Amino acid sequence: MGNWLGCFRSKGFREGHGSRGKRSSRLVRKMPAEDDLLHRHALVMAMQQHQLSQRFDGSMSRRIGSTSSRKHTPTTSFRKQVPFILENLETKKIILVHGEGFGAWCWYKIIPFLEEAGLHSVTLDLTASGIDNTDINSVMTLADYSKPLIDYLHNLPEDEKVILVGHSCGGASVSYALECFPKKITKAIFLTGTMVLDGQRPFDVFAEELASAEVFMQDSQVLLYANGKDKPPTGLMFDKEQLKGLYFNQSSSKDIALALVSMRPIPIAPIMERLSLTKEKYGSVQRYFIQTLDDHMLSPDVQEKMVRENPPDKVFKIKGSDHCPFFSKPQSLGKILLEIAQLT
Repeated sequence: MGNWLGCFRSKGFREGHGSRGKRSSRLVRKMPAEDDLLHRHALVMAMQQHQLSQRFDGSMSRRIGSTSSRKHTPTTSFRKQVPFILENLETKKIILVHGEGFGAWCWYKIIPFLEEAGLHSVTLDLTASGIDNTDINSVMTLADYSKPLIDYLHNLPEDEKVILVGHSCGGASVSYALECFPKKITKAIFLTGTMVLDGQRPFDVFAEELASAEVFMQDSQVLLYANGKDKPPTGLMFDKEQLKGLYFNQSSSKDIALALVSMRPIPIAPIMERLSLTKEKYGSVQRYFIQTLDDHMLSPDVQEKMVRENPPDKVFKIKGSDHCPFFSKPQSLGKILLEIAQLT
């Protein structure tokens, strides 16, 4: 996390589209044969996730539902480590909300683990993420960005409840959902997520080690300016090597390859928006925080600060995990999610 500002000012970053894209194209180097093979494998995986998503109609075209009928199941050794079968829960439905740049595809290791234990996993592509084809430059609010999640909760029958899991900046979408539909959510789990206070911006979580939002918006070279340099930036674009170092320092090469061909630019407006959170709504739902202890994107110190300032009901820790435990520590993450699901 301490390397963030240096990364953002690095001249090696890809600088967006249009005339700036010319510089980016000169930075592309020939890929080693092994990397090329990994990218090809990852692209196949991403396409499979796309095809699975297309099985559903309407607003649920971005959902990845039950895995019971899929040909691609986890290995036997992985499945045998599911510690218990869950019964008599208030809800067995768990919604997995991805973080910035990711999509529903990132949960592919976690979904079968949870469903083997009896939970029903739902994943959604937030706006301009995953296979949602919305232009990121049109996403101007957190409400815009979180719309697929809010629509899903809105359409949920009144007698149904869910558990929400928000990764990274997906924590802001979870917080927003808590304020909108507190009675439909039994638990909110922040997975190294932006568990902000009332009046805070998701970006504020990073400000102590990065820079103030004002300095960042003036100084960073990873910002995208779809409307021109004289207008506010509309998105963020990370360099491949920086993604590896910040997000995936403990993840496998195959998962990194999958991420590099699947991640998309990040709409900036949602992470710069101040949230309005109340005790009566947001504060009425049980909250849990999962810390990742080898996280280079959101350092353990920053995570500790969040839980001190906005104490959740319980904190869990995953040793040896980078910012993406669904890749680097899927079994540990899965077990914690199951444990939280059965807490009362």
